[in-house]
Amino acid sequence: MYTNCHSYYSLRYGTFSEVDLLMLAKENGVTTLALTDINNTSACLNFVRQSQAFNIKPVIGIDFRNGAKQLYVGLASTNLGFQELNSFLSGYEHSKTALPELAPVLKGTSFIYPLERVMQLEKEEFQDNEFIGVSVTELKKLPFSNYKSYTNKLVIQQQVTIRNKRDFNAHRLLRAIDNNTLLSKLQKTEECGEHDVMLSANDLRNLYAEYPHIISNTEKLLDSCHINFAFGKDRVSQNQSVYLNSKEEDYQFLVKLCNDNLHKRYSKPDAKVKNRLETELKTIRQMDFVSYFLINYDIVSYSKSKGYVHVGRGSGANSIVAYIIGITDVDPIELDLYFERFINPFRASPPDFDIDFSWKEREDVTNYIFKRFKNVSLLATYNTFKYRAVVRELGKVFGLPKEEIDKLSADKHGQNKLDDISQLVLKYGDLIKGFPNHLSVHSCGVLILDKPIHYYSATNLPPKGFPTVQFDMIIAEDVGVFKFDILGQRGLAKIKDTIDIVKYNRPELPPIDITQVEKFKNDPNINALLKQGKAIGAYYVESPAMRGLMQKLQTQDYIGLVAASSIIRPGVSGSGMKKEFIIRQRYPEKRKEANPILLEIMPETYGIMVYQEDVLKVANKFAGLDLGEADVLRRGMSGKFRSRAEFTAVEEKFINNCKTRGYPDALTFEVWDQIKSFAGYAFAKGHSASYAVESYQSLYLKCYFPLEFMVAVLNNGGGFYSPEHYIHEARMCGGIIEAPCVNSSEHPNTISGKTIYLGFGYLKSLEILTIKRLLTERQFNGSFKSLDDFIDRVSISIEQLTILIRIDAFRFTKQPKTELLWQAIFKLNANKAKTTQSKLFKPKHKQFNLPSLKTTWIEDTYDQMELLGFPLCNYFDLVSDAFYDHIKAKTMNLYVNKIVLLYGVLVNTRFHKGSNGKRMRFCTFVDQEGDYFDTVHFHNVVEKYPINGLGVYACCGKISEEFGFCSVDIQWTKKLSLLPDPRGET
Repeated sequence: MYTNCHSYYSLRYGTFSEVDLLMLAKENGVTTLALTDINNTSACLNFVRQSQAFNIKPVIGIDFRNGAKQLYVGLASTNLGFQELNSFLSGYEHSKTALPELAPVLKGTSFIYPLERVMQLEKEEFQDNEFIGVSVTELKKLPFSNYKSYTNKLVIQQQVTIRNKRDFNAHRLLRAIDNNTLLSKLQKTEECGEHDVMLSANDLRNLYAEYPHIISNTEKLLDSCHINFAFGKDRVSQNQSVYLNSKEEDYQFLVKLCNDNLHKRYSKPDAKVKNRLETELKTIRQMDFVSYFLINYDIVSYSKSKGYVHVGRGSGANSIVAYIIGITDVDPIELDLYFERFINPFRASPPDFDIDFSWKEREDVTNYIFKRFKNVSLLATYNTFKYRAVVRELGKVFGLPKEEIDKLSADKHGQNKLDDISQLVLKYGDLIKGFPNHLSVHSCGVLILDKPIHYYSATNLPPKGFPTVQFDMIIAEDVGVFKFDILGQRGLAKIKDTIDIVKYNRPELPPIDITQVEKFKNDPNINALLKQGKAIGAYYVESPAMRGLMQKLQTQDYIGLVAASSIIRPGVSGSGMKKEFIIRQRYPEKRKEANPILLEIMPETYGIMVYQEDVLKVANKFAGLDLGEADVLRRGMSGKFRSRAEFTAVEEKFINNCKTRGYPDALTFEVWDQIKSFAGYAFAKGHSASYAVESYQSLYLKCYFPLEFMVAVLNNGGGFYSPEHYIHEARMCGGIIEAPCVNSSEHPNTISGKTIYLGFGYLKSLEILTIKRLLTERQFNGSFKSLDDFIDRVSISIEQLTILIRIDAFRFTKQPKTELLWQAIFKLNANKAKTTQSKLFKPKHKQFNLPSLKTTWIEDTYDQMELLGFPLCNYFDLVSDAFYDHIKAKTMNLYVNKIVLLYGVLVNTRFHKGSNGKRMRFCTFVDQEGDYFDTVHFHNVVEKYPINGLGVYACCGKISEEFGFCSVDIQWTKKLSLLPDPRGET
């Protein structure tokens, strides 16, 4: 009987979830219910799915509004009607235009106009599918209305937005937030009515008892609506099912691709390879995933045709078919990858192919997908109200001063000291937190479906211009809509850009083939970089923690890097197994201490769970769960619940099976706790292997083209460290670093031989327009010969020219900066307009006789720090304090357990909460010789001796050693003073 109900996906309007709505209906004896969110269908699929558990017939539609003004409610009579409603709404959402006052003519839908709206429109003629909705409060107006005689058109339209007074208050607050206004100034037209609540089915019938035709019309309307989507075990894949013309043709094409490319991957394929390939092809066909593989192949093929670099990872990296046809570069035979993790008869969803492209090229690949395939959309995600943010919003709505809002949002107040308004802010902040606030785009999900996208959802058009559905990944999978993961990352851009930079800086060299991963894996020079932790700039292996781990493990091969890429994750580390893995890796005699059952299951990792597959193996072989149950366990540990009850049942079975097998409880719960603490964070082995392949590609470039590689790293936003540190690394690799120069620099960094010219992009105050003018003029008319020549040819303000002079961009003139600055002031006349037009004829410049004005290197350094954000000299050269006897980083191993003093420039710092709950700090420094050392600041010194920004620090502490890796347990630190700027404060 309810034709107009809202969930909180009526964004900043509704006050409870679609599941709460169903619970409310159940409590009130309602057996048929329509969900009609305002200009939104986010909750529709889940509403249909959840309605089965409440034994309620679901009807779905849309409440069409311009702002808060209700126009009409559309109800879908069929799935195709739902598609029509979604298409209609999406057209206006995409164009950002107002909805029409009158409903469109759509076949599979019904439209309900509110009585008040009909009266305003003076609408007299109605289509067969158009009705007049009468709310409870409008019943008293009906007898006095001309529409009383429209007996076959009147239906119940009791809007449901709130449940009680608290919901109404929350609703008003949400409306005030949406309108960016004080609650006291919120217009009544922006609110729902206090009576927009759900009444019991009997009460509703009694209220309309005088108008039995209204009741029967409503029942007839709702009875005519039939929506059907299959979920859970009944679902079927909605993805594009055929790539070519038929499933048989698809399969033959996939077989041909494998046969054509087999010898490119395996020069002499043995029986193991052939049997694995045959098994996979058979399973892929049986599971109906052929088109899924071919679509991914198509996307990757386009990427390759454009010269892009990609990485295929995720569970799909376990597939030999994916490896052979080029979706991934991970050999599952070499790594003994667990095929069942990738695809098995118990897994209805297709394998995960996370395909990474350069962040610069991802949009082009996405654009290709939208053009290449018919029914394409991006997947949505919901941005929810976070507690602190909603407290701030509510504080503004209530008109609290900023200082009070800051205290409330930072939780810096005593509850007993709060006034009534502040208590209300916290009370409703707690209620509203977690509500969806607005729709956003999933970071990587692309949908490629058989049916039109609007069959499932309306779409929005975010700024990037790709249609985006209004539901998220969880409900998508439940209805059989499986995403393609198309990601962008900077690591691949570094690789591609390095190759391009080598082409122009070292044209005498043959082209680089970055796909020769097998060759890289066996290169002793590259493996030495791993073992020594010299991986700055290389994707995924450059962080202090990862470099330290590789040194502790003595990682010197591909298999070792795959393991290291996984055990660095919080799960393995948090379960205490990272240290145990290092022990068993470094000391083979310790491996016999492993539990023999687990050692037999996981011999390669010495009986320790390292990869996601290990959860499956242990659950299957240790606890006797079948593969389907084991996958439920793995997904549940990752937070991807299909059903908590299903997960709990598997957990109980795991423990009971272990008891049946006679394992002692201590062993059972030790293994279970390891699974619990690590499974949610663990990588699939193929995922780690994919990262390791990219790391080897980066390390190959770092090893043989270090300067070009560091320029590419800098031009792609760096990575774990600051630009200053990558510049230091380039210098350590033999690079000569030059400040920006008007004749040699571009917007990005460039290299010529071993000289790296920093780009104009580092000059934060230099305007883009100035850079464009400078570069365009130089490109068309050649280098600048003098300051006068520059002023004649480039329209520039004195402020902008001053930046270039201060960074010494005119050093080719051999004139001191101070003289150039005075010349610029005289010649540009700083009092005139900031930007002048270029002159048709070159003026004759006056020459001014200036006294000799010298600049010191210290002044240059302070200019660099102000304009670039860092100095180009060594920080140690700037220190004014005396240095005391100290050791160097490379000799730390000679002073284990001794208290020493080191001096270092801060590279990186991070906080960590120890097992005792107290705060610790980890820092990385480089000493005078450019070598790294790491420090640990325990809770007793972390606040007493703070680390305040970049600079040189004296670090005193005891040298500790773990598996050959030394660090300093800090006792005290002191930041050293720098030489002052001789010009005074800048």
